[in-house]
Amino acid sequence: MESRKNEEDDAESSLLTAADCTSPSPATAVVVFSTLVAVSGSYVFGSAVGFSSPAQSGIMDDLGLSLEEYSLFGSILTIGAMIGAVTSGKIADQLGRRMTMGLSEIFCLLGWLAIIYSEVSWLLDAGRLSIGYGIGVLSYVVPVYIAEITPQNLRGAFTTVNQLMICIGVSVMWLIGTFIHWHTLALIGTIPCGLQIVGLFFIPESPRWLAKIGLWKDSESALQRLRGKNAEIFEEAAEIRDYTETLHRLSESRVFDLFQPEYTKSLIIGVGLMVLQQFGGVNAIAFYVDYIFISAGFSSTIGSVAMVIVQVPFTLLGVLLMDISGRRPLLMVSAAGTCFGCFLTGISFLQQDLQVNNRFSPILALVGVLVFSGSFSLGMGGIPWVIMSEIFPINIKGSAGSLVTVVNWFGSWVVSYAFNFLMKWSTEGTFFMFAIICGLTALFVAKLVPETKGRTLEEIQASMNPFTPNLLM
Repeated sequence: MESRKNEEDDAESSLLTAADCTSPSPATAVVVFSTLVAVSGSYVFGSAVGFSSPAQSGIMDDLGLSLEEYSLFGSILTIGAMIGAVTSGKIADQLGRRMTMGLSEIFCLLGWLAIIYSEVSWLLDAGRLSIGYGIGVLSYVVPVYIAEITPQNLRGAFTTVNQLMICIGVSVMWLIGTFIHWHTLALIGTIPCGLQIVGLFFIPESPRWLAKIGLWKDSESALQRLRGKNAEIFEEAAEIRDYTETLHRLSESRVFDLFQPEYTKSLIIGVGLMVLQQFGGVNAIAFYVDYIFISAGFSSTIGSVAMVIVQVPFTLLGVLLMDISGRRPLLMVSAAGTCFGCFLTGISFLQQDLQVNNRFSPILALVGVLVFSGSFSLGMGGIPWVIMSEIFPINIKGSAGSLVTVVNWFGSWVVSYAFNFLMKWSTEGTFFMFAIICGLTALFVAKLVPETKGRTLEEIQASMNPFTPNLLM
């Protein structure tokens, strides 16, 4: 028993020692290009989410869909994403990060083509479901790949580019969807799918995944390519090797490993952030922003353009601040802002019901939605995915990532499907409920979420998931 305890102490010590010795590295052209190729999948994600709002009136008119049928079309994306999320970790662990992204894009391409040629609602829904599966896998594998290829001093900013591209994808769909037919809009959605498939042939695989499957030379070769031809990679390669060997020595990756006590904190944080992110109302606004503005008595065209103007700069600001201010401060500011935005929107609809300040209530609704959108883009959109990619050790990252992503998409489905019915029940009550959840998010971050800025993945995981004797039995 004593020798087992010593082995445990030595293993944890080796992880922390290796983590401390890695020095910051610059962003090379290969890292930048690889990140851009990966986040093409994030753009596809955003395009899929942003499609349903500007296309709503056109699809309902052309195919004769009711509001309930369109709610199914809008929300079935999240059903597909949940299925994709269930399989994402396993596929990414078996096939590698690159091949998994390519497979996802094939599903997205098939889905867009089904929507383009849809003349009946079932084909429309099938296409949306296929896209959902693709983006469900992408929502896991893209941030994981970026986190595994970038230097620790740049990991936060680079991983948050994932959210920036989602935001740009949503914004472009909202903007151009205001002026073009929904068939053409779906055709445009196929372009980034093809671009990523082509780009994947020119980027390296994740060195950490290669190490995980025992391809040490390939791992070092990929790392050298990422860090530069003349870069010294000995320390980082040794850190990855030591950490991977220790994980192999301590435990085998099984789904039940997720529920061992040493991973409790990571699971609570990962799952909790995703639940709070979704039930704060983000996809209700993203999927049905035109409907919200029309209900508030405001121009949906002007509102959508204003959303684009706000979202992209705030997301970019979040990227720039990620590795300066840290994750926790940005998350708390972001959550507080989304709370205030939902509160203002709720007040606007309450004024309409009470016939008070009817002249200004549409403007107040616009301000509330813009405050929510800008605040969400600043931190709550991207940081939960960054933290998810950081807190789980690679031996359970596949299973844990799948679980966290499933939870995220399940919450998205509940909110996106129920939103139209909640608005019929009580418009102001819906947004006040979102405001309360956003307020709870700020408290959750303050109490439980650790700061991960400037720490290696191995150091973060070793400090959050201490090894216990049970893993050595």
